[in-house]
Amino acid sequence: MAVQHTIILLAFLLQFASLQFPSLGYDHQDTYFINCGSDIDVNENNNLYIGESNPTYPKTSFRKSSKVTSQSPVFSPLYQTARIFHSESSYEFSTIPNNTYMVCFHFFSFSSPTNLSSAKFNVSVPGFILLQNFNSENTTNSSLVKEYYVKIIRKRFTITFTPQTSSFAFFNAFELFILPLHLIPNSIARFNYIDSAIRNLTTYSNDFLSQSLETILGLNVGSGTVDRKTDTLSREWLPDDSYITNPQNAKNGSFADEIKRTANNTYEGPNSNIYIAPDAVYETAKESKSGSKGLNISWSVPVEKSIDHFLRLHFCDIFNLLSSMLHDPYYYDFVIRSDGSGLLNVTVVPDTSVEVAKPKAFLNGIELMTMIKSSSPIPLDGLDLRKINLPVVVGSVVGGEISHSKLTYGKTTQGSPLPNINLGMKISLLDLQIATENFDTKRIIGKGGFGNVYKGVLKNGMNVAVKRSVPGSGQGQHEFQTEIMVLSKIRHKHLVSLIGYCDERCEMILVYEYMENGTLRENLYNTNLPCLTWKQRLEICIGAARGLHYLHKGVAGGIIHRDVKSTNILLDENLVAKVADFGLSRTGPLDEHSYVSTRVKGTFGYLDPDYFRAQQLTEKSDVYSFGVVLLEVLCARPAIELSCPSEQINLAEWGLFCKNKGILEEIVDPSIKAQINQNSLRIFNETVEKCLHDYGCDRPTMVDVLWDLEYALQLQREPHRDSSSSAFASLQLPNVQRLPSLSALTEVDGTSTGRVDESESAALMMLDRISCDANQGTTINTQVSP
Repeated sequence: MAVQHTIILLAFLLQFASLQFPSLGYDHQDTYFINCGSDIDVNENNNLYIGESNPTYPKTSFRKSSKVTSQSPVFSPLYQTARIFHSESSYEFSTIPNNTYMVCFHFFSFSSPTNLSSAKFNVSVPGFILLQNFNSENTTNSSLVKEYYVKIIRKRFTITFTPQTSSFAFFNAFELFILPLHLIPNSIARFNYIDSAIRNLTTYSNDFLSQSLETILGLNVGSGTVDRKTDTLSREWLPDDSYITNPQNAKNGSFADEIKRTANNTYEGPNSNIYIAPDAVYETAKESKSGSKGLNISWSVPVEKSIDHFLRLHFCDIFNLLSSMLHDPYYYDFVIRSDGSGLLNVTVVPDTSVEVAKPKAFLNGIELMTMIKSSSPIPLDGLDLRKINLPVVVGSVVGGEISHSKLTYGKTTQGSPLPNINLGMKISLLDLQIATENFDTKRIIGKGGFGNVYKGVLKNGMNVAVKRSVPGSGQGQHEFQTEIMVLSKIRHKHLVSLIGYCDERCEMILVYEYMENGTLRENLYNTNLPCLTWKQRLEICIGAARGLHYLHKGVAGGIIHRDVKSTNILLDENLVAKVADFGLSRTGPLDEHSYVSTRVKGTFGYLDPDYFRAQQLTEKSDVYSFGVVLLEVLCARPAIELSCPSEQINLAEWGLFCKNKGILEEIVDPSIKAQINQNSLRIFNETVEKCLHDYGCDRPTMVDVLWDLEYALQLQREPHRDSSSSAFASLQLPNVQRLPSLSALTEVDGTSTGRVDESESAALMMLDRISCDANQGTTINTQVSP
């Protein structure tokens, strides 16, 4: 069979940006270095290997095992002893979940009564068999180190040794330590080789970090061995001379000056640091020889046939061939599949597009790893997944075409395909089980009609809120679809973002950004949280009003929320308000004078009486509900309080009664009463009254409400402002021609561009201008160009 070369062209590579490696405060945390079969600590390769008998770690499960010591001197005290297993045995370690670890095994068949070179066994970890049918015959004359990168998702990590029948297992030393963040990327390009003229890059479709990798080799191109003592992560880099296939085309080169690093151990270039590869790798290279334009350089590495590999190529322009990248280390990552030849070939050729007199090819380092196929689902801590009534799916579900995508519940398909939905937002059920510790009750942070809400941590470290319906109930299917359809196409800083969803089998799960400070209701009453100040409450109301205004006017066709209430306004770590829960939302086309005929839905106490009477839904229904929220903010009591006297049960009715009697101040939250500027309070109260008009046609729009609330905040911040009745009469926003750009500056697809805030700032500046000119008795034109 002809050897099929997998050619990587330097000219081709440089069309793609390499991965950014962020600054790291990395140390070898959560580290285990173990000298097996011994009670003695050994210092080797700048690492201290602790004698296995140390009681602090790890937990072991041995039935038949023994220690053995070499009968003759060996080259290193680390290989003087070994642990032998005659039956299946394991080590268990405490680990930090959702991190990638380096796992290393050291083998050396030294001379002893037990013939170690006859050992045959498997080594496995949760979800993967790392060594299968391992034969230790080749470890007689020299040591062998097997390195693996393993994503650990649990708090406990078990390594199991399983001897083959009539044989045994052994090893001399072991390493387990957490790797720097982003050392291995989660998103990676797949290199597709078609023929000598056609190659391209696509995106590797699976979650790359969930794979386990076995190191095949690292090559220090252009120089000698870089030993484990030199490499920050204890890796070995071999000379490349035995792998190069056309040495006549290449010459070695080195960089005399030390590569400069910043204080946090990144290189001066943005794309690498000392954990990616040591200085010694970047300070040497091979380049194509002078006088032979177009010469390429090739390396050939034996690999397992027809499986995926991880390839990392290291570059540093020590030859000044590319002035734009002068002495800056950088690298490129690929997934590439080996063919049936058993060889993987890497070739670099000169980039003729670079404006230099004699273009040359060069390369500093090669890393190659095998991607290990998962052998079984990874179990959750302390759980037997066979007893869990949840479907277990390995990997993320992101495939399929929209035309074939339907939400399924139980054994039947409900509803229609979700139009324009982003299937990339789908999250596997297994990932959500892991994120929430299998929906542990201690992680519940809220409950509602749809189901429980859990705090979770995704494998990328993001904190999320996971809203899960009662499994198999079949309730809330329409709301589930509506929420996904609405939130997958809109983005605004005052709307809670949908991170993803899961619709596997009978599950309906929505995953949102996590809001650290919970609901507005929790922060107003029945809570041990710090009391919100009046200024904070105004800012929260303004944020929620901006979110609702965006729904009404910033989205094509308009969206009516239909369930505005204090529990659906959430607060982030900075008390920024975001509107949530779009399960009851209805879309337009709508304008101020149109409506949707529909069955009445919402929450008692917040329901628009006009909507209740006529069953005609308009955006003014949201305005009414928001008026109730404003009263809650002012009075710090629920919309419905059954323990109150009958006339006070409904907050909206009671608030309007008090306003008409001139006693509204008597029901203001006592904890903030002394803080409130009276002019600010007056504007706020008038806004509440306008929102709670019995008929929708008499209510303001959300932009009217927003402007009034902004003005109330201005008066709170600057009490010296003239807010006399005459001045305020000039400022009644419903009678002023509006800024046409306020909603138009928001993109229809919901992507926040930053222009929303600019338009709102422009509106406030115009408001200031109106206030100033109103006091002078002049007339101004408030129309401005968008």
